[in-house]
Amino acid sequence: MTIPDFPTRKAQLRSTLRQLARGESPPSGPVCDAVEQWLTSHPGLATIAVFAALPGEADLAEVVARHPERRWVYPRVCGDALTFHAVTNPAEELTCGAFGIREPAPDLAPVASGRIDAFLCPGLGFDAHGGRLGRGRGYYDRMLAGARPGAHKIGVCFARQIVPDTFPEPHDVPMDEVISA
Repeated sequence: MTIPDFPTRKAQLRSTLRQLARGESPPSGPVCDAVEQWLTSHPGLATIAVFAALPGEADLAEVVARHPERRWVYPRVCGDALTFHAVTNPAEELTCGAFGIREPAPDLAPVASGRIDAFLCPGLGFDAHGGRLGRGRGYYDRMLAGARPGAHKIGVCFARQIVPDTFPEPHDVPMDEVISA
């Protein structure tokens, strides 16, 4: 019996997690509570990158709504890169963008990644070592590779998205911490 090679195992895991994401998602409330506890323990973080949830991802909208004192920035796909833009009213300022993801309207001014204190990152799966398995296009890895030193990189997911190994490659940027519930 042949053991599948590393890229094949990663592709198989991505496929399995995509199928899982298509199913019914657990409630986001417990994940929001865990993120809120993390925020409480980091009161000095002013600018925080967050994501508009896709099906199968934890929706952090209630955390954003409960903390208007923080500056929340959302990603926008620009070619092969992500840019971040401050959003104060997600219901009005997020529009359907690339890949069907809600993203900031094009007229919102960008916020330099060097000004972001923490990145709350989505993913298909995460492991106990901070490994993150994204959707395969590398947007977050490219952006996080250029984040300022000391910026927190936090994976956010449902408990069912925690896997034994995400099969990280040299270009994959590890998370400092993973928050799940």
